[in-house]
Amino acid sequence: MPIDERYRELLAGYVDDELTPDQREEFERELQRNPELQSELDEFSKLREVTDQVTYADIPDHVWAGYWSSIYRRLERSSGWLLLSAGLIILLGFGLYTIFSELFTDPTVPVWLKIGVGAVFLGSVILLVSYARERLFAWRRDRYREVIR
Repeated sequence: MPIDERYRELLAGYVDDELTPDQREEFERELQRNPELQSELDEFSKLREVTDQVTYADIPDHVWAGYWSSIYRRLERSSGWLLLSAGLIILLGFGLYTIFSELFTDPTVPVWLKIGVGAVFLGSVILLVSYARERLFAWRRDRYREVIR
């Protein structure tokens, strides 16, 4: 007897004990009627037993310590961040130059709009520099900077 799609969907919930009492009762009634469903439940239960026994191997601390201190990892990360930052700065700089050169050289743009855009840009730069200085100050005085994680 073929298995109805509804009972296929309930099968995982039954094995994981996630069905409501009504769903469980309905599934168990169908289980008694349908030997194919019982066979699939047995296979699913065996699979569940095997997967429950699988564990991840922990990586020893000395391996992690070697990884975190390796020159290759530090160079890889540093060069990746450096290239990403340089590319973003170039793109941002070009975009800002284009916007500002067109905005400030266009005589049809009102002066109040030019002042507003300039103030927003200047305020953003000041806040960014302030934040960067604060983070650098905190990083230099971090007592836990040398702690091995």
